[in-house]
Amino acid sequence: MSDDDAKPSVLFVCVHNAGRSQMAAGFLTHLAGDRIEVRSAGSLPAGQVNPAAIEAMREFGIDITGATPKVLTAKAVQASDYVITMGCGDACPVFPGKTYLDWQLEDPAGKGVEAVRPIRDAIKQRIEALISEIAPR
Repeated sequence: MSDDDAKPSVLFVCVHNAGRSQMAAGFLTHLAGDRIEVRSAGSLPAGQVNPAAIEAMREFGIDITGATPKVLTAKAVQASDYVITMGCGDACPVFPGKTYLDWQLEDPAGKGVEAVRPIRDAIKQRIEALISEIAPR
């Protein structure tokens, strides 16, 4: 980020872009508002967002029903300051000057909302720490 008006941008990546990355994007958008640009993508995107992830986020008053899984592109990585992977391994292209973080989180695919809640809560904690690091008030 070179100029003072630029806001940090974050790209969340998981395999299907249907659970973890969508919850992370939802929390970051909700908690940071317009202070951070938020993207999410998947190496093999699903057809829709995980219904259990949608329900788990609804419990926090965050609506991710309008989110759509998107395919990971080199352009999205290049446009982001921070690239946070969640179990996609080597599928993410690497560019110099980006900050890469790998969050080890259980995959919520095929799980009910009860099993998704602890994953959601772990994501929320990491998002709060990320905000305080890259865009403190």
